[in-house]
Amino acid sequence: MKNILLSTLLSSLLLSSGLYAKSEIKTVNEVSKSAVKKGTQDALANQAKLIQEAINSLQYTHEALVALDKKDKATAEKKIEKALGKLEVILAAKDAPKFLPIDSSVTMVEYIGTKDDVKKSVDAVKDLLSDNKIQLARTLLNTLQSEIDIKITSLPLVTYPDALKLAAKYLHENKINNAKSVLEVALSTFDTTVTVVPIPLLKATDLINVSAALSKNGKKEEALKYLQAAEDELDVAQALGYVSHSDTTYKALHSAIKDVRKEIKGKNKAEKLFDELKRELKDFKDKVFSEKSK
Repeated sequence: MKNILLSTLLSSLLLSSGLYAKSEIKTVNEVSKSAVKKGTQDALANQAKLIQEAINSLQYTHEALVALDKKDKATAEKKIEKALGKLEVILAAKDAPKFLPIDSSVTMVEYIGTKDDVKKSVDAVKDLLSDNKIQLARTLLNTLQSEIDIKITSLPLVTYPDALKLAAKYLHENKINNAKSVLEVALSTFDTTVTVVPIPLLKATDLINVSAALSKNGKKEEALKYLQAAEDELDVAQALGYVSHSDTTYKALHSAIKDVRKEIKGKNKAEKLFDELKRELKDFKDKVFSEKSK
């Protein structure tokens, strides 16, 4: 379930950067801001659907632990039974998911600067580290990110129900401390994934779309301006270290942009080249999104 939810979210983000109508052409700065805003809105709109049964089960588990702190064994047993009951339908399903989302959040941090600015900051970090100024280096390094992060915390269905059953067994055997220990572990063991969406790539996509629309309408100079802005965003993404697992590389994207630029300046038959560039960038973006477990 978790992977399906993430795939849906990423597909939405990938498709969110649509072509602008002629009447909607904006400045480079406006396009960039719009890309960030749209990307953040899509991430918020497509947050993981939380599983209420899992949340309720956790609440009952917590109440069981509280009851044991009060030496109320009978109440603890009832709460554990209810906690397991909340998961019965999910556990009985043929294709029961391994993880049940219980919390989801979206955060955004945007880097404002060029690839040269990034290089200067990286050099400064290296100098600070060489002087053993670790904390100052860490503070500066933390500014070198431009991304939307989608964080999903999930209940591991593989281990959580077994922990509840084990706690119930210990209670039946009157091993209260053992039961408490198991419940404490169950309430602190979650799976957390963070999906990273690089903002410069969202910007590059929209800028290329606008450039294509302008080129199609014969506005060569304007099209070239947006194309250059898109290339600048790719440079920032590369400088910030956003790496893709795609066969497409930053070098290939720059090469494709070079071909488009040449065609715009020439016979202006760049439409097919734009389509190819968009396909390559989409594949690159698809593979650069990284899901990190914590």
